[in-house]
Amino acid sequence: MIPVTSTAKTSTTGERADLLESLAKHRYLLRHTVRDLTDEQAARRPTASVLCLGGLVKHVSDTERVWADFIVRGTDAVRGGPVDGTGTGNREKEFTLRDDETLAGVLDRYAKVAHRTDEIVAALPDLDISHPLPKAPWFEPGSRWSARRVLLHIIGETAQHAGHADIIRESLDET
Repeated sequence: MIPVTSTAKTSTTGERADLLESLAKHRYLLRHTVRDLTDEQAARRPTASVLCLGGLVKHVSDTERVWADFIVRGTDAVRGGPVDGTGTGNREKEFTLRDDETLAGVLDRYAKVAHRTDEIVAALPDLDISHPLPKAPWFEPGSRWSARRVLLHIIGETAQHAGHADIIRESLDET
């Protein structure tokens, strides 16, 4: 069993350590759900939705990367992507494992994204640092998110999709 710890735990304390530990726990749960799967199994869609396990890991990784970039660079980091609603990509492709992708590859990318996020959070002078949100129908005009609020969003997104992954894994294991 992989320990549920943050890579930045040794350099953080208090609220920051608690947030990173919570995020690490949900990352672990998502990664644990895809244990021992082949690429073919990770790409299968055993439910009525377009979701597959490899695609969920990919989506969570990409979402975390974008929001970590937002903490560092602000709105410019998310322009043209899924966060601001102006991206032109196909949402279905975001949640699927393409033929040129492997589960090991998306897990490796996720580990790198997670490590980078942990380093960013550990290095922040203050969790109250904030940036204006991009214009999008789901954000109130003029809203700002602090680094703390972004981390809570990443935790929520990871936990939500870990739950989706659990349902998909149960469906895979029954077939």
